[in-house]
Amino acid sequence: MTSQGKMPAYSIFYHRIADDHSNPWTMTRQQFKRQIDWFQEEFDLVSLTELQRRVDSGFNDRPTLAITFDDGYAENCEYALPLLIERNIPVCYFVTIENVVQQAAFPHDVEIGQELPINSLESLRSLANSGIEIGAHTRTHLDLGKVSDPGVLADEVIQASRDIEELLGKPVQYFAFPFGQRENLNHSVFSMLKEHGFLGVCSAYGGWNAIGGDSFHIQRIHGDPSFERVKNWLSFDPRIARVKPYKYERRAVRRDGQADPTKIHELAVPPLAIPAVDSSQIPTK
Repeated sequence: MTSQGKMPAYSIFYHRIADDHSNPWTMTRQQFKRQIDWFQEEFDLVSLTELQRRVDSGFNDRPTLAITFDDGYAENCEYALPLLIERNIPVCYFVTIENVVQQAAFPHDVEIGQELPINSLESLRSLANSGIEIGAHTRTHLDLGKVSDPGVLADEVIQASRDIEELLGKPVQYFAFPFGQRENLNHSVFSMLKEHGFLGVCSAYGGWNAIGGDSFHIQRIHGDPSFERVKNWLSFDPRIARVKPYKYERRAVRRDGQADPTKIHELAVPPLAIPAVDSSQIPTK
């Protein structure tokens, strides 16, 4: 792959880095630092924009990785994000804006008796001013795969993103689906984001981003606490290679065999089951 310039571009996502209140979406500081140390040794650590540029270029001969976070947990500002800022490592930080504004714990944390603190607007402004890209993660952490009402989709995706822009004074160019598995994606959201000029959208069901492929949809791998799993997944694991992209744009075929240009839909491709813990095995949240 190196000699052919087809080294895939990876993106990884984390939720919460902290040494207390352990749960399936939390990693300790030591675990996180070990992964970042290895990433710096083995990868070009790039922004989502640079990842997309390499995908679009049709040539990439370097291991490439973009780091992202979902939700917006306050503890990330105590260790993980300062570490990345100190090392000049790009990161895109996706936040659910209603939880930030209302300072309300996520329901998935409340359900397990952990009302964990959420980033404040002040902390997000500080992160944005430090060069961290702030992305949108809906208004209420809604499962968009279950929504068909265009008004609800527009509010959760587009208006919520505009609210973040107004509150932070920075453009919002990327969006990440809550939950992020195939069943949680929505082809209408892809179309909506493209129409409103977003640069890209992130899923969370695994896979890599093939050079010369679709750069708008960025596939991400879960930042598992197990260093060995992450190391394996990011070392050209053939199981990761077989994870196919979600086909969000495709002409529907009518019964007479003619393409219907007014319709777009997902081409269903069953996700590959990867052993042990991966993003598809994280408890619904």
